[in-house]
Amino acid sequence: MNVAMNNPSRAGSVGSFLRRDTTGGLLLLIAMVAALVIANSPLGDFYFGVRDAHVGIGVPGFDHTVGEWAADGLLAVFFFLTGLELKTEFVNGELRNIRKAMLPVVAAVGGVIAPALIYLGINIAAGAESTAMHGWAIPTATDIAFAVSVLAVVGSALPTAMRTFLLTLAVVDDLIAILIIAFVYTESVRVLFLGGAAILLLIYWVLTHKYANWFMAKHWAAWVILLPIGVATWWFVYEAGVHATIAGVLLGFMVPVMKTTPHVIRHEDPEMGLAPALEHRFRPLSNGLVIPIFAFFSAGVAVGGIDGIKSAAADPVALGIVAGLLIGKPVGIFGAAWLMDRFSPAVKDKDYTWFDLFGMSFVAGIGFTVSLLVAELSFGIGSPHNDHAKVGILFGSMLAAVIGGGILLARNAKYKKVRAHGVDPDVYDD
Repeated sequence: MNVAMNNPSRAGSVGSFLRRDTTGGLLLLIAMVAALVIANSPLGDFYFGVRDAHVGIGVPGFDHTVGEWAADGLLAVFFFLTGLELKTEFVNGELRNIRKAMLPVVAAVGGVIAPALIYLGINIAAGAESTAMHGWAIPTATDIAFAVSVLAVVGSALPTAMRTFLLTLAVVDDLIAILIIAFVYTESVRVLFLGGAAILLLIYWVLTHKYANWFMAKHWAAWVILLPIGVATWWFVYEAGVHATIAGVLLGFMVPVMKTTPHVIRHEDPEMGLAPALEHRFRPLSNGLVIPIFAFFSAGVAVGGIDGIKSAAADPVALGIVAGLLIGKPVGIFGAAWLMDRFSPAVKDKDYTWFDLFGMSFVAGIGFTVSLLVAELSFGIGSPHNDHAKVGILFGSMLAAVIGGGILLARNAKYKKVRAHGVDPDVYDD
C-alpha cells in the first residue's frame, strides 16, 4: 500500500486496470471456475463449511452466512454501480430515446414468460408431480453480474449500445424476479420497513442533489455520510422481505447525473456529475473485490459426479430449467424485441445487428444466483428437486454462456476487422 501511495502513477494504473469491464469479467470467471472445481473436489466440505458459516453481530438482518453476505450484501455494491450507470444512460446516453429504451424492457418481459412456459410444458408433458410445478420461475432469471462479465470478456470491440441493452434487460429481468419472489414465494411483505426504506431514499436524494458538488470535492464524504445511509436502506429493504440488492439499484437512481461524459467514465473532471463520479471511484472496488467474492461463493455447486448428473437428467425439473435457460431465454428475448421493432414505435439501436442481439439473448440465459435462490424457495434446501435444479441451473447457464459467448466472440472479431479497415463500428451493419 505504501508503494502505491508513494507512486501515484502506479496507483493510477492499478485503478485504471480495475475499472475495465474485462478485468471484472475475467476475475469473475476465474472465481467461478475455482468455486466449481473446489466444490466438486475433496475440499468440497471445507468450501461449503466456509460458505455456510454464520457471520454477524446478532442483530436481525445483520446475521448471515458468508454466502448470503456475498450474494445479498456485497452484490448490492455492484447493483448500486449498475443503477448509476443506467441513470446516466437514461439521462445522457443511449436510453434517452424512449423508443430505444423500451426494446430491452419488453425483451426482458419476453425473456421471463417464454422460459416459464417451456418449463411448465416439459413438466406437464412428463407427468411430473405438482411440487415440480413450483419451480416455474427458476429459469426466468438472468444473473446480471455473470452476463455482463461474459460480454465484457468476449466483446472488447462490440458497440457500447450492446452493453447498455444487456444491462437494461438484466436489471428489468432482476426486478421482475424480485417481484415474483415477493408475491409468489414470500408469505408477506412488511410494508412498515418499505416505508422506512422510502424515507431513507428520499433523504439520500436530497443530500446527493443539494450537495452534489460538495460530495464530488470531498472524496471521504461519500464513505462517511452516504454509505451509512445506503447500508441502512439495504437493511430496511431486507427486513421488508424484498431481495436486498434492489436497494443498490434504487440508491443508484437517486444520484443526479448532471453533466457527464458519454458511455464510459475514464477520468474525473470538475464538470462531471455526481453519478459518473461515484461510478468512477467505486468501480475498482466492485471489479476487484465484490464481483470475484460473489462469484466464488455463488457458483460452487456440487454436481455429485456421474450419478448426480444421471439423476438430474431423469428429473423433468432439471430438464425444464436447462430448456428454459437455453431455449426459452433466446426465444423470448429475441422474439419480443423483433416483434416490438416491427409492430410498435420501439426500435432496435442501429449500432448493433440482429445477429448481435441473438448472441446477447443467449448470454441472458445465464441464471445462477437468482435462479439458485428461487430453486431453494421452490423446493427447500436439501430436497432432491432442489439438488437437481442446481445441476440444471449450472449446465443451462454454462451452455448459454458458451453459445452466447461464442457468437459474440465471432462478432467481436468482425467488428475489430471493420475498425481495422477504417469503418466506424458504431454505424456498421451487415
